[in-house]
Amino acid sequence: MRFHAEHRFDAPPGAVAAVLGEPELYLALRLPDVDPAELVEHRTDGTVVTVVLRYRFAGHLDPIAARLLGGRQLTWLQELRIDASTGAGTLTMAAEGGARLLHSSAVLLLAADGAGTVRHLDGELVVGVPGIGRMAERRIVPGLLGRLDIEAEAVRCRLRER
Repeated sequence: MRFHAEHRFDAPPGAVAAVLGEPELYLALRLPDVDPAELVEHRTDGTVVTVVLRYRFAGHLDPIAARLLGGRQLTWLQELRIDASTGAGTLTMAAEGGARLLHSSAVLLLAADGAGTVRHLDGELVVGVPGIGRMAERRIVPGLLGRLDIEAEAVRCRLRER
């Protein structure tokens, strides 16, 4: 299922990219139905910053989803890669132990908008389970978008603190 998100920030793209590249932003976030993030990797290569986080779903799982997981907890790795010099990047997610069953990828762009920035995310979430995949995608995408909205608010708070 395709998704799009747009968030506006009162700071230039470079400042927004710097905040998005700080692992502390994600470690401090409290998201609905998700345990706090665990930092897996943080690296900088020139102007490109990569942040890899592990999340664990803590909400109520649909019985079909629980059966598909076979008693395992739903955990996933999320990777943000952003080039601070261009504002271009990617945001990917893949379920651990079942990336073919649940994954997403999005192109991220930080575009200057006057004195501020607009973050554009265009992506696709895939639940690779025949027969129920589309229904599951329709249930998951609103939560994904809601968590991105919470993240954007945390970015705004960090920018105001600077």
